[in-house]
Amino acid sequence: MSTENGNGVLQFRSAFDAATTIEKIRQALESHGVTVFAHIDFSGDAARAGLTMPPEQMLIFGNPKAGTPLMQQQPVSGLDLPLKVLVWDDAQGATWIACNTPEYIIARHGLPKAMAANLAGPLGILRQMAAPSS
Repeated sequence: MSTENGNGVLQFRSAFDAATTIEKIRQALESHGVTVFAHIDFSGDAARAGLTMPPEQMLIFGNPKAGTPLMQQQPVSGLDLPLKVLVWDDAQGATWIACNTPEYIIARHGLPKAMAANLAGPLGILRQMAAPSS
């Protein structure tokens, strides 16, 4: 099931476990010419600090051709760019994917609504990882 929590966060269940989901997202983004700038393994970092948590990872990604026009129009939009996707396992072992909606980023920074198209492409890539009921 896909939900938008009213704060501009789109969340849906993955068809794969966390490690597979994050790798499939990385491969799909890169195959579409999107640059993955960083991969953060929150649970791995927690383990190195002697703490435990379920798997949780983030990719930070983008395409300068899509994001630069937003930052040229409104430099502070760089707070939300590049884009991010968060993948984690819940207490029941389900894997979830979350990201900001393009509409949220556009509204937050007072950008023209048409600029949401610059951010929409990766959302389709992320949705390819969704569980069938999402």
